[in-house]
Amino acid sequence: MPAPSSTSNPPAAEKVRDGVEPKIADGAFLADPGVLPRGRHGLTREQVLEVQRERLLIAATELLAAHGYRGFGAGEIAGRAGVSLAAFYDCFENKDACVFAGYDRFIEVLLERMGSVPLGGKSRTELVGTLLGAYLETLQSDLVVARAYQVEIDALGPAARERRRSSLHLFAAYIREVVARTEPDGGPPDVLSPSAYIGVVYAARQLASDALDMDAEPDLVGLGDDMRPWLADLFRLR
Repeated sequence: MPAPSSTSNPPAAEKVRDGVEPKIADGAFLADPGVLPRGRHGLTREQVLEVQRERLLIAATELLAAHGYRGFGAGEIAGRAGVSLAAFYDCFENKDACVFAGYDRFIEVLLERMGSVPLGGKSRTELVGTLLGAYLETLQSDLVVARAYQVEIDALGPAARERRRSSLHLFAAYIREVVARTEPDGGPPDVLSPSAYIGVVYAARQLASDALDMDAEPDLVGLGDDMRPWLADLFRLR
């Protein structure tokens, strides 16, 4: 069996094209607050810091997606955000704190989108498929953010792994609670263990992460279709 080509699927950290670094999709996970007005203005210090913080989160996310964790520092984040290094340290203790704040926003938005999905009248398989679909569609809405916090975040080591475990267990617990609450099939209560739900979430997360790592423009939504037969078997009435 021939070895796969090393050029067909460039790794995520090589997504800088023609010297242009990728930009987030404004409003999907992070929203560009614009440039602060020059000179005298009526903004409070808290409002100024809020604008600077958001710009720094955007800059850190874009740099993480483009170069990987070791490819930039606090100075590069501040420069890309258009703020001083002193302003960076007014907002964050260090580079890791900034990146983890971006990751926390990422998880917050994913949970919010999953929680906003209409779920009435669906079978158990459809319920789980719909929630996973919302997760994948939200990732698809901003591949730069998804690549940063699904793939490159792992380079931050044990602290990143702990955050990932916590967030995935939270997703799994939410899906299990929805299924247990609705019992849409009219059958007996769901008997799958929490580990089964964790396995579903981990599978979706790993498929998405691999797709982001291998392909510059992955079809993440299509992964939900690929998982549907497995979900139908896993969540059949027992």
